[in-house]
Amino acid sequence: MDRSGVDAILFDLDNTLIDTAGAGRGAIQKVCELLKTCGGHDAATTGDVCQRFAHKLLQEVYEPSQGRSIDDVRADHWREAIQEAAGSDPGRDLAARCYRLWKETRLQLLALTPEVRGLLLELGRSYKLLLLTNGESQTQREKIRAVACEGLFSQVVVGGEHAEEKPAPSIFSHCFQLLAVRPQDCIMVGDSLHTDILGGINAGVRATVWVNGTGADLPEGPVKPDYTITSVLDLPKILEDFT
Repeated sequence: MDRSGVDAILFDLDNTLIDTAGAGRGAIQKVCELLKTCGGHDAATTGDVCQRFAHKLLQEVYEPSQGRSIDDVRADHWREAIQEAAGSDPGRDLAARCYRLWKETRLQLLALTPEVRGLLLELGRSYKLLLLTNGESQTQREKIRAVACEGLFSQVVVGGEHAEEKPAPSIFSHCFQLLAVRPQDCIMVGDSLHTDILGGINAGVRATVWVNGTGADLPEGPVKPDYTITSVLDLPKILEDFT
């Protein structure tokens, strides 16, 4: 591997810089409490509702052209999850309350830790930093505002605002153009093998860094990161190879 200098670092957001999964679990717990007190459901039913919502969120395909907001779509996820688990339609009011509580709690729990913020400030003195996050525009912009991180980056690119998201080469090319760098001048850092790491490889970046916060073994398959770290805070050790 070429270990000459690097000019830019591309960062994923969710579960790379911020603990979106942990915030989501906390938000789900709040909704479970609401369903028990206001919906009259027992623990088993509320647990089932929340699992169904999480599955719908994971499988979500949002099309803005259909004329519905992401808030409408996700409130309907809750309504459908309650109906499927409890066997009756809860109506729009309860579903809307569930969605608002989930969304507000998740945003409140999201945070850029002082250590991560300090890391980005330090790296920004030596590198061009770009935030490259997949997802629907409103949702991702709300997260970015909630953790107040936009000013830490030279550029912010939200996949939902473009024709293609990671791992498509086109969005990486857009990032390189924004930073006025070549692919080989960049490192891609992220937690997803199938979007961040594969995308970086296909785009021709100098190196890919997989943030494997769970400590799980690297799955069998063609996607092989150049480096693996357990936390983004370990990134400076990797960068020593490129100085």
